[in-house]
Amino acid sequence: VQLQAFGGGLVQAGGSLRISCASSGDIFRRYAMGWYRQAPGKRRELVAAISVGGTINYADSVKGRFTISRDNAKSTVWLQMNSLEPEDTAVYYCNADSRWLKVLSGIFDSWGQGTLVTVSS
Repeated sequence: VQLQAFGGGLVQAGGSLRISCASSGDIFRRYAMGWYRQAPGKRRELVAAISVGGTINYADSVKGRFTISRDNAKSTVWLQMNSLEPEDTAVYYCNADSRWLKVLSGIFDSWGQGTLVTVSS
């Protein structure tokens, strides 16, 4: 699965940013999608995930601030990030699998290019 995240940047604390992830259309429509992040010196963690049917899971740290959505026709998944905090600074990655539990686990053999989100205080 070829996935590329883009749209990161520098934003002030309290600001908003939307990042995107695109994939090939045939695969996208059959796969659950996940957003993950890795901050300097920390392990990669699940941020949000969305199933083919629209079931959504968020990390506790982003609930109420981040929103994941997908458009199967555009083969794209977005992560809308509001009320950003310096602790949200990380490289954000997307990944996908047909198995929901795998997407929730975040255990993948390969990762595409992430996008850096920097939140200044």
